[in-house]
Amino acid sequence: MFNKREQSDEQSSTSEERKLEKPRQPASSARSTSSTTAVIGPSIEVDGTLRGDEDLVIEGRVKGAVDLKKHSVTIGEQGDVQADIHAHTIYVDGSMDGNLVASERVVIRKSARIKGSVVSPRVSLEDGARFNGSIDMDPDSEALGKVFTGGSKPLPRQGASAPDKAAPKSSGQPGADKPAPGADKPAAADNAPTKP
Repeated sequence: MFNKREQSDEQSSTSEERKLEKPRQPASSARSTSSTTAVIGPSIEVDGTLRGDEDLVIEGRVKGAVDLKKHSVTIGEQGDVQADIHAHTIYVDGSMDGNLVASERVVIRKSARIKGSVVSPRVSLEDGARFNGSIDMDPDSEALGKVFTGGSKPLPRQGASAPDKAAPKSSGQPGADKPAPGADKPAAADNAPTKP
């Protein structure tokens, strides 16, 4: 009663605690948001193309393609994937044979076994992971642009030779692509003596 300062401090702290508490949502409305995660369990096998609007955890077997460009894909320790994966973020703990293309990042954990290409602006490779393939971390990468801007040309599979960008294109005429004899030598001056 005489201590008004203590009472006002207690009232302000309880009102601050109420403000910090997040309102609780019913379970049904929480599941209807895009923050849910789908799971392919260890006994499930999928053959084909997976598309969707939620995150995905793979603990089973997947062959084909996984196209979740705005979401994350996690290959669990029991996961066995033989597919190309296009996602916002990709985490690999299990076995992967194919191309990983992520607009944000790829995380390869120590239990991962990967054979294929990785294209992402950020790549993390933990000590102990098994990786056989290539990594492209250029944010302006042609492969990244094609996947996330509507291009249709897929990445070459591991072991397939990719065309050299610097190589000239063939005109289709035999011998037309070869330089003329002596073209690599400097031209002679007009008043230089010539041999008969």
